[in-house]
Amino acid sequence: MTHELKQMVEAFQEARSRGRKAVLASVVDLNGSSYRKPGVRMLLLDDGSMVGAVSGGCVEKDILRQAEKVFENGKPLMMTYDGRYRLGCEGVLYILIEPFSPDPGFIERFNDAIRDRETFRMYSNYRNEEGHCDNLGSTVVFDDRSFRLSESPDSQSQDLLKFEQLFLPCFKLMIFGAEHDAVVLCQYAAMNGWEVSVISGPLESKTIENFPGANSFFSVSPDQLELELIDGTTAVVVMSHNFANDLKFLIEIKDSSPAYIGLLGPAHRREKLMSQLLEYCPDLDQSFLELIHGPAGLNIGAETPQEIAISIMSEILSVTRDQNPVFLKEKDGGIHA
Repeated sequence: MTHELKQMVEAFQEARSRGRKAVLASVVDLNGSSYRKPGVRMLLLDDGSMVGAVSGGCVEKDILRQAEKVFENGKPLMMTYDGRYRLGCEGVLYILIEPFSPDPGFIERFNDAIRDRETFRMYSNYRNEEGHCDNLGSTVVFDDRSFRLSESPDSQSQDLLKFEQLFLPCFKLMIFGAEHDAVVLCQYAAMNGWEVSVISGPLESKTIENFPGANSFFSVSPDQLELELIDGTTAVVVMSHNFANDLKFLIEIKDSSPAYIGLLGPAHRREKLMSQLLEYCPDLDQSFLELIHGPAGLNIGAETPQEIAISIMSEILSVTRDQNPVFLKEKDGGIHA
């Protein structure tokens, strides 16, 4: 969710520079099933353009029509979308549409939070009734300050409900390697909204320009790594295609705690790496070893670099979200249960 909000804030800044108005649509409640869950948002501009989506496409046109009222009078409103009488999802969505006009202080503080990988919250006052209400709206709360996203007053009225959402740092992928398959993984991860850092050996003739979608690129030897870049919302994939370099990378990150470590290559290569890693680091913590997945990826028959990237990313998602991959048709309960 954080990367989507980041995209909307960036789009708002660009739109404001062109003199355009914006409104924010937030799904704040749900009765039944839906393509996406409460907390999903989209930004709409007064020229009819949209950033993000709150469904698979069936709701957005109705939201755009309702947003015209907000552009006209500047007042937030609630709308409902009843999918039970349509061809989409069989649920009722409650959607808050509010002017999006935060002051410049919010933009600066938000960008700082994204850069420093801070956790923050947003809460939205809403009703499960359609129509305008002056006290509807959202507030973003950082550790040191809070910001109202529109000019409507922040109300603690007992007549209003509150939807609260936690925003974690953007998920990050660190790729140790600079070959063609690393380029593909970088592209796919960036498309998924992940922040991607690529670490190349100092002798590689590569730059960030070779990795579309990368947020950062480091051409360094393993012992020059900035390990503070690795946190609990970071996945690491070691894929340099050089055994000695892969071993050095593992040795250097042995005291870090990423969410996932993936090793490219067959099982016998993994066993050799693990054997030498333990030889160099006999006191290695067991918890670090449990983070290592090699060969990286799920067994989906991947062969091409593109398919391998999908396999690796699928495993990262399943590990970080504590899911056991199964066919959805064989899953008990709802999709998101």
